[in-house]
Amino acid sequence: MEDFPEFMKREKNKVPSEQQNTRDIEGYYFEGKDGSQMAFWTYYSDRESKEQTHEFDEYTFCVSGQYIEIFNGIEHVLNPGDELLVPKGTPHRGKCIAGTRTIHAFGGKRIQKD
Repeated sequence: MEDFPEFMKREKNKVPSEQQNTRDIEGYYFEGKDGSQMAFWTYYSDRESKEQTHEFDEYTFCVSGQYIEIFNGIEHVLNPGDELLVPKGTPHRGKCIAGTRTIHAFGGKRIQKD
């Protein structure tokens, strides 16, 4: 597949641009009854995110392209099919190449909307 299915990209589930940690990406999210969330991001150009820290674990899965998660001074390179867990409280940032798609699961509420 070249893109996430349309049902995953409904406008009501779009991550507000002011809550993106990376410029010029498109993200959509879903929320569990316990407040945990999953987000699906598409990166249309080479990008680097600002550093962030969460009060919950973050699981990342690389669907396509290449995503690099940086924390504790180590670059963790994720290629399609690779996954990684960033423990809560860990400052981290990411880099990616154009065409990358990732899925992130958060153990808490990362996106605040309505």
